[in-house]
Amino acid sequence: MKPVLSVEETLRLEDLIEREGTSKAALMEHAGEAAAARVAQYKPQRVAVLVGFGNNGGDGWVAADILSHQGIAVDVVSPIEPNEIKSPIARHVARRTAGRDVRVIVGPSRDELVSILSEADVVLDAILGTGFTGAVRPPFSIWIPALNELGLPVVSVDVPSGLNAETGAVETVCVEATATVTLLAPKIGLYSGEGPEYAGEITCGQLYGHLDEVIGDVEHAAEIVEPADLVDYFSDLPSNVNKYSRGSVLVVAGSATYPGAAIMAAKAAARAGAGYVTVASPDACANLIRMALPCVPVVGVPSDSRGAFGAAAASAVRELAHKFDCVLCGPGMTVTAGGMQLVTELLRTDVPLVLDADALNCMSRLAIGGIEETPEVYRREAPLILTPHNKELSRLVGDEPVDDLGSAIEAAQKLVWAAGSDNLVVIAKGPSTAIVGVEKVLLPMSGPASLATAGSGDVLAGIVAANIAVSHGDIDCWELLCSYAVAVHSYAGHAAAALMGERSVIATDLIDVLGEAMNLTEREALRDAGIELGD
Repeated sequence: MKPVLSVEETLRLEDLIEREGTSKAALMEHAGEAAAARVAQYKPQRVAVLVGFGNNGGDGWVAADILSHQGIAVDVVSPIEPNEIKSPIARHVARRTAGRDVRVIVGPSRDELVSILSEADVVLDAILGTGFTGAVRPPFSIWIPALNELGLPVVSVDVPSGLNAETGAVETVCVEATATVTLLAPKIGLYSGEGPEYAGEITCGQLYGHLDEVIGDVEHAAEIVEPADLVDYFSDLPSNVNKYSRGSVLVVAGSATYPGAAIMAAKAAARAGAGYVTVASPDACANLIRMALPCVPVVGVPSDSRGAFGAAAASAVRELAHKFDCVLCGPGMTVTAGGMQLVTELLRTDVPLVLDADALNCMSRLAIGGIEETPEVYRREAPLILTPHNKELSRLVGDEPVDDLGSAIEAAQKLVWAAGSDNLVVIAKGPSTAIVGVEKVLLPMSGPASLATAGSGDVLAGIVAANIAVSHGDIDCWELLCSYAVAVHSYAGHAAAALMGERSVIATDLIDVLGEAMNLTEREALRDAGIELGD
């Protein structure tokens, strides 16, 4: 797994490296080398380097020097003269580079800038670094739109200029990078908010030869799950397997209004590997679900006057739950008094439990204010997996704003830290999904935009429940198990988009390609781990 750092964590890491004997000046030289190497991959004849006032600009000056020594024509565009730069380290490298074979243009007009950029094959963006927050001010508020309009290949140093490295927010304008060379470790803002839209392809310049020895000494905002991390989740079915030993899932879901959610969740659980899936739904919609799922038993339980789970449903479901390896509750159930009672009863069981959709909304109503204020409601011995999107997560923490990856992680941590259980995991769903446990925050593979469709979350919940059931509780790291499920869901999005077109994917398409998605996940993991694939 690859660490992802906050801005504060990055600063602590730099200080630690300096105490180990590598100065910040040396780190700037290495940063410039990493940026120059990424630019050189485009095989340019002329490069324009846009630099700012600080150390991020210093990285750009170093890169310009290196590129010019490689015989590439380099234009450095700066807002001020090199000797006016306040940072001593950046001022030193700027003076050094300006005295060599590069052309330096100071404070150009917009038309002059466009003319300079138009001559370049690649642009290196070293304007604003990780310390930037707020609105971009002149002259960069003029430079950045001019650069974006030209549509040139752009390599950004550390973060695209204009992006908040902590939150991924863009207040005014931001460089639309083709690639970003992030330094030492990726920054959390590259995966949060608008970061993925602006960062392009992300590579990491480690800068320090002993990074693996020191990076564990600083906290990590998160860790990126790489394909090889999932290798342990692949195995052939044994010859003596049966439908029960493959894992059983009870899907408690549906209502007269939303029977399809139960159908999709159950079918996804079966496609994802569970050997035996049963649906418990309000009797008002049970026959409809039976007709849609001929290979899945459907148990009708008492419903209320609106076709949702009634007051007597909780006891009936509780009796069923103990017969299964995992219970998934929530898709399409709606929020009712009977639903709230049902969720409360399931939380009291000792069966692994996945709460999704309206089960989460029912759960949020079990407390006044955030649910973390009364953790005894959801603290349990058996595994509990919550799968909220941002709005559902916000309700769980008392309607605090949750609108990007950073705030989603913070809200999820409130929930897991309040309970303090190693087997409580929050899958905070979004354009970048975070898997949040007591000690780990993992960022699994992000899915394509095709997953932004109604019912996609029901499919993911089914995949998660199936994998919990298949494991029979024999799991060292629940966060990684959930990361595998999210990866399969993401590959399903890619596979469905390849067949249907990105705009045309619907949730049932994802279920139909789950087998292919699991094969894709396995092949990529084995390849990343250096394990040879058979024919």
